[in-house]
Amino acid sequence: MTTLNRRDFLYALGAASTVTGTLLGIENALPAPSKITPISGSWFEFQHHPTIEGVDWNPALVNFTCDQWQLKIKEIAETGMEYLVLMSTALHYRSFSAHIFPSWKLACDDPLEAVLSAADKYGIKFFISGGFYGDVDSPGILADPAAMSKRLQAIHEITRLYSHHKSFYGWYWPNEAFIDRYFSDEYINYVNTCSRLARQLTPRAQIMVAPYGTRVAVPDDKYVHQLESLDVDVIAYQDEVGVRKSRVEETSVFYEGLRRAHDRVRRVAIWADVEIFEFEGDVYKSALLPAPFERILRQMASVSPWVDKILVYQYQGMMNKPDSRAFCGRSESTMLYSKYMEWLKNRR
Repeated sequence: MTTLNRRDFLYALGAASTVTGTLLGIENALPAPSKITPISGSWFEFQHHPTIEGVDWNPALVNFTCDQWQLKIKEIAETGMEYLVLMSTALHYRSFSAHIFPSWKLACDDPLEAVLSAADKYGIKFFISGGFYGDVDSPGILADPAAMSKRLQAIHEITRLYSHHKSFYGWYWPNEAFIDRYFSDEYINYVNTCSRLARQLTPRAQIMVAPYGTRVAVPDDKYVHQLESLDVDVIAYQDEVGVRKSRVEETSVFYEGLRRAHDRVRRVAIWADVEIFEFEGDVYKSALLPAPFERILRQMASVSPWVDKILVYQYQGMMNKPDSRAFCGRSESTMLYSKYMEWLKNRR
């Protein structure tokens, strides 16, 4: 394969997006498969918010038995993924796990116990959510004293009920930050307050956040100072391709700058949160569909030189093993699963 310089590499990524591109043509425009980092994990959920986005898989998840939740974990483990990031332990003032709010009415009484038990068996590492303990859409949720009180109560309760699982790998603080060039003081306080308690209760647990605004982050000295003050172990930056804020051919530049910042704060790993979906219609106002694998492969190639691991948003709804007994999503999700698994096989 011809060696590409940086400018030619980025051009090739853009050119490969033409409608006439086939998978073979796109792979010819990319680095060798061994240079593209495979998917290490995915976000995971018991119900998707907003509902309109998850319309094609939320009903199935409501009806999943505990056995089906365990089968879904097994299915994901078979792809070689190692990490799952639980989006929420509560949503819309209803709990999936700890009894902070009344429970969601699901076919499985304790889906968190079901998935952690399966993860113990199949070698999956879970980041467990510390949200959402308030109005998930409220702009004031980070600073809301009532929401913070519930959050900390939930961290205590989740630790008591579930931290004995070997798959309980870490915590995820899901109230996302917009990096408006820099993190807000409010966000840093939210993260550090949650992390302080989590470190006391589960000192070996890793802590992750996944902010958006990757394209506008300014990774200068001030940003590095903020990284030093943020009590987390992993930041998984959203590539924002699925939400149409960034183009694939742009993202390498964003992650390159952030990599340099993280190289100055070695204790905070840099991961990518690659969006493997597209919207059926308007952004945020229509169903999520599996994106073409050809686009996803370009997304992975773009961030691979700069990140330690690639996670995706998300396996559920976007990918299903063709014969899955825990199917959730549209039928075309099997195509994305099959294409990725074929690429992974050839890469090996």
